[in-house]
Amino acid sequence: MSILLTKNTRFIIQGITGREAINLTRENLDYGAKIVGGVTPGRAGRDVYGVPVYDCVRDAVAANGGKIEGSIVSVPPKFTLDAIFEALENGIELIVVVTENVPRRQVAQAVELAELRGARIIGPNCLGVISPGKTRVGGVGGAANSTQRAFKPGRIGVMSRSGGMTVEIANSLSEAGMGVSTAVSIGGDAVIGSTYAELMPLFDADPDTDGIAIYSEPGGRAGWRPSSPSGSSRTTRGCRSSPSWPVASWTR
Repeated sequence: MSILLTKNTRFIIQGITGREAINLTRENLDYGAKIVGGVTPGRAGRDVYGVPVYDCVRDAVAANGGKIEGSIVSVPPKFTLDAIFEALENGIELIVVVTENVPRRQVAQAVELAELRGARIIGPNCLGVISPGKTRVGGVGGAANSTQRAFKPGRIGVMSRSGGMTVEIANSLSEAGMGVSTAVSIGGDAVIGSTYAELMPLFDADPDTDGIAIYSEPGGRAGWRPSSPSGSSRTTRGCRSSPSWPVASWTR
């Protein structure tokens, strides 16, 4: 088991014909991820590494039985809010935003709608999510062969604002023989979709996670304190965020 992803998670890439998105498509396919479509308005009928391109998310969802679990958003900042809204309006529940420098107010609007729809946003300015040996959504780990070396299946969860430190921590855990259950690059922008405290209950509920390693950097919405003076804390979604297993955290 893992959090956020399963080996059967299907996702699309919004902005798939952009340079960064083309690289993401290749790297994710090489890792075995199930990319079932891409979206770029006006480019319907084309393909990227065999992945069909559609004009809109609605068409991509309709072509895949009416349900897609996730989306990578890789579009310019001024189009990011519309892309997220389009994904949410079409029932996508996991949205990984790799675009950076999205206006803070727009991110806040997107997060509010996602919560109303029961969806989750990772990022902006993130590398995504990986469950080693199962799948990944995003660019975390880079090329597939590098990802396979750094991320070994195991029982330690990883969360980090820094994409590079996500890989570094995972590599250290793998070298120590522990491995990773799920790693989440939560995003480096000041306002992001999911904080440490909001993701903590998911790891705590995962029977295949025995501990978690966190790397943080000061500032922004991502800040998280392990516990309040009473020994527990609450996330903005009302969940207890103090875990029942060990936590190791580093702050630059």
